[in-house]
Amino acid sequence: MTTADDRAHGHADLPSPAPGEAAQAGADPAGGQAEVVVDPAGGQAEVVVDPAVPHEDAALLRGNPRLLALMRAGWAPEGGRRSTVLSAAARPAATALALAAVAAGLDLFLSERYTAFAVVMSSAALLIVGVLLKPRPDARAERRRAEEARVYETARRHEERYVLCDGLDGPARALMDRAHAAVASVMGSRVNAEGLLDGVRNAVMLPEQEWGIARLLAKLSELRAEHEEVLAEGVTPEVAAVAEPLGRALAGSEAAVVARVEALERYAGHVADAERAHRARGQIERLGATLPRYEELLAESGAAGPAVPELGRLAEDAGRLEQALRDSVRAARETLRPLTPDP
Repeated sequence: MTTADDRAHGHADLPSPAPGEAAQAGADPAGGQAEVVVDPAGGQAEVVVDPAVPHEDAALLRGNPRLLALMRAGWAPEGGRRSTVLSAAARPAATALALAAVAAGLDLFLSERYTAFAVVMSSAALLIVGVLLKPRPDARAERRRAEEARVYETARRHEERYVLCDGLDGPARALMDRAHAAVASVMGSRVNAEGLLDGVRNAVMLPEQEWGIARLLAKLSELRAEHEEVLAEGVTPEVAAVAEPLGRALAGSEAAVVARVEALERYAGHVADAERAHRARGQIERLGATLPRYEELLAESGAAGPAVPELGRLAEDAGRLEQALRDSVRAARETLRPLTPDP
């Protein structure tokens, strides 16, 4: 249900997943820190964060793309942490004050100062009624506001160190998705997990490449939008003479980013070849382990004939796949080398 408090925050449409769903849904301000899970199949990145940002802060930013988008549009949490703390402390403070007033009123009554007693007791009664009638703050709403404040503070602290992919223009977003898919496919591969690639370099270089591409695409999108806005107003020959080389600069920058994305895709392609060879080798090895049982079955059934030599070639196939795997890994490493300087 949408409450007045939700409307005051300006984003009542933000759903609040149940506990345990935040990391998968990726954007619950109330459910604690959320982590974006890398999809080995690729998918789309919502927020790309500078790898130098501390892990906890980076996970918080990646997990709250919609709040970050609202912030970019000018939204700020209402009151922040401090108002949440004060609201939680107001009820016990008012209760303590009312009890103190009652005690003072009794002293006045015993002193036969009835007028003062009446005034103090009336004030105490109003305080007590106010405390009892004031609705308790909803715990879930309080947690949501506290988490929103945390996201807001983190985003302000790292203002220039994350890119919202929804803020990119169409061509830039397409390039960003291609880069993310290439990185995700490498990081999610078994050959990387099993150390057949340069896992350490992948873990450092690939996030840096993705961040560098995202940062360039954000600048490119912003400048391209400004450039197109000026041209849409209609230009004189003098302005066109200035705008034309600027347009070529934008096109040249985009071509350079495209080259970086294509290099990542070539690397991911070699890793995919290695992945296929690795999987096929494992399948051949599993089939080869059952070869004696097949030979036994054929011998007992009297149906050996030409099948035995065919089965015997399993070992040769495994050897060829092993060499294909080595070749694919070597090609992947050679492709990786130009993407990053040697340590």
